[in-house]
Amino acid sequence: MLLGFAQARRADPKASSLGLLSLARTVMASPGGFDAIYARVATLESAGIFGTSDWAQPAILQPALAKRSLRLGEPVTTVVEALSEIRLLAVASGDYFHPGISAEQARHFLTQVLALNLDLLSGQLSEADRERPQDLGLLVQGLYQYLLDRLGYDSILESLVDEVRRLLAQGPVQVDSIKEMVGQIAVCLYDPKLESGTMDDAARLVSSLFGPSDGCRDDPGLEVYGARLLQMDEAALANEAAGFAGAMHDTGLVSAYHAVFVRHLRGQWDALLPRALGLSTTGTDALLCYSELVHTLIDEAVHPETSQAVYGLALMLERRAIFTEPVAQALWRQIRLPLCAETSELIRTVFGEAHPARVFLLAGVINLLGQPLGVGQGNNPTCQSAIGLSMWAQNEADYLLQVLAWAARDNEVLIRFEGDLVSSKGLEPGLAKEVPLDVDPVSLVLIPHLDRIYAEMWRLCAGRDDDLHRWINPEFYGWWVSHGFKGVAHYETGKINNYEDFVRTFYAAYHPYYNGEMSVIHPQPAGIAVTDSAARFVGRHAIAIQRVALSPTDEMRVYFFNPNNDSGQDWGQGMTCSTQGNGEIRGEASLPIAQFASRLYVFHYDTLELGDLTAVPASEVERVVVLGCNSWAADC
Repeated sequence: MLLGFAQARRADPKASSLGLLSLARTVMASPGGFDAIYARVATLESAGIFGTSDWAQPAILQPALAKRSLRLGEPVTTVVEALSEIRLLAVASGDYFHPGISAEQARHFLTQVLALNLDLLSGQLSEADRERPQDLGLLVQGLYQYLLDRLGYDSILESLVDEVRRLLAQGPVQVDSIKEMVGQIAVCLYDPKLESGTMDDAARLVSSLFGPSDGCRDDPGLEVYGARLLQMDEAALANEAAGFAGAMHDTGLVSAYHAVFVRHLRGQWDALLPRALGLSTTGTDALLCYSELVHTLIDEAVHPETSQAVYGLALMLERRAIFTEPVAQALWRQIRLPLCAETSELIRTVFGEAHPARVFLLAGVINLLGQPLGVGQGNNPTCQSAIGLSMWAQNEADYLLQVLAWAARDNEVLIRFEGDLVSSKGLEPGLAKEVPLDVDPVSLVLIPHLDRIYAEMWRLCAGRDDDLHRWINPEFYGWWVSHGFKGVAHYETGKINNYEDFVRTFYAAYHPYYNGEMSVIHPQPAGIAVTDSAARFVGRHAIAIQRVALSPTDEMRVYFFNPNNDSGQDWGQGMTCSTQGNGEIRGEASLPIAQFASRLYVFHYDTLELGDLTAVPASEVERVVVLGCNSWAADC
């Protein structure tokens, strides 16, 4: 059959592969089937089993997409993905040379896929896996075990630890999924049936959640730990405080034990709170100036179920976010804020009933004010609203708390647009047709309102002779958004229009060498054309330009906030967004300015502070244009 398929594909590149894939599935489900496929994988590929699909270019494959193909894909998709991964195993093992991917790249890809499927280690299939047709759940579990046996557990742990560290370096507000990953690491690390070896990094990550201090090193449970605290003197408590603070700031994760500890200090050992929060003199000054407010925030919002609020509080104090009277007063209002029935039910549905809904919302406020660059849009098309939350948390926290109060208490948000008030009440959904449930509490409450208002502003601008972001963004986000606006694509046809002038204007507005060394004072919204790892256009996306500056290696880079859950994206052409190691502030992504400009399609700028367009080198403009025209702007 394989020979016949190869002949058919040579005669017709679109010849059906369904019969061969069905046979491959049957073989894989048989004893010794994966070995049989492994021995023939080179022949299968040369016969054309992957056709012209992405699987034919293994270097561009993505582990996260592979997981979906394996666990959620149609039967044919799952079988092709399984064949691809057996092929990569042969490459990684040195049994198959592939011109499109190295052995090291293949091994890294497979360990990432295995790390993302560690739940299969238990040997128990989930309900979703069990219900898959043609016993695909069992097939995937068998494939996973086959890969594990060949690659070993050590590489998976290393990969998973690296992935957790990479995600944590971006300072996310929502860390529930990351905590689950750390739990998976703990299963591997301490399961005597698994030969995981010695991994100090993995152990340190696990201990940050399950035993960050001497008093809870053995993970005794919250009740036992609370009893132990009652027996500790000041010296012992000071030691506990240092252990908790060190683990928290090292990882960005907060143990439930830490919340128990901070609550224990309140009222009896308040002098130890700065140490327990790991505060510098700056943060300590903020705590002492607003001690009553900070103590109340701890009493109301810090619990084991909301333990991340400890980290949010520490960072909020370090940022001096409460050092203005309007913000402090708005936080007092938030503490006492009555929630409408709709808000309470929504929060209960997502975050449970361990505490009243207002507790989860207050904890979310603390986290967002502490990490304005950590908010994400989740799996929702709400990037415009998410960057609004980030910019308000950075620049006008009192305004953020005002619109949140309206949404949470009144189930309505009002924003002025060109002299008239736009109310969220009664509006049709915007881009998000369903309420986003995979986000932080503040986003959960506010995003539906903001998304509807942004869509309504778009409707009110319909028929104007330019990209509508030009009018909406300054009104929606705030006065600091520059009114100068530049787009590279024609607003009606989408065709690229005077690309060189667009690039020159961006450089003259943002590059310190050509704009008179003018810094970005307030974050500016911008639109990028996102591409995949093969530099193919994926879609348009809103980000915020935070600053443009030299990196530690004297490379001019654009530092920006990306509300996607993972800012370290591969956009093809050798450009992978950096989130650490190039001078990024926690939560920022960055790219060299030419690479960033090649994905830019709209931006705002101050027309009165524009630099000299003629000073921008023609070679730099050409470099950007070539990158853009060889990727998303192929029609230019």
